[in-house]
Amino acid sequence: MQNQKSAIGLDGNLASAIGYPIGLLALILIFMEKDNKFVRFHALQSVLWGVLVTVVLVPLIIIGIIFFIILAVTLGTIGTIIGGLVMLVAGLFSLGGLAGAIFAAIKAYGGEEYKLPIVGNMAQKWV
Repeated sequence: MQNQKSAIGLDGNLASAIGYPIGLLALILIFMEKDNKFVRFHALQSVLWGVLVTVVLVPLIIIGIIFFIILAVTLGTIGTIIGGLVMLVAGLFSLGGLAGAIFAAIKAYGGEEYKLPIVGNMAQKWV
């Protein structure tokens, strides 16, 4: 299936791999792709991965900013350290999300149906 053309005219493995860094393409493929389950799986997994990373990352950043501003004023150095640590965790999580997307894109280009943690099984069920 991965060697078949996708709905947008690219090879299945290439369309699947490009969908990870270009979320809009993955979203388009979810709605356009009817026949190639390999492409649909990776497109859906890409979108779900992006949503998961965003849902976790945004609150971390907000909490980090709140700690950094409010606690820095009230607690001084301790508040700044707590806010900095939360922002460090957010940065590490962001890098992990990026690494997961790059890894999945490489696997998709290689023709593998690699499942990312949490979202992989959901994507496979929905395809």
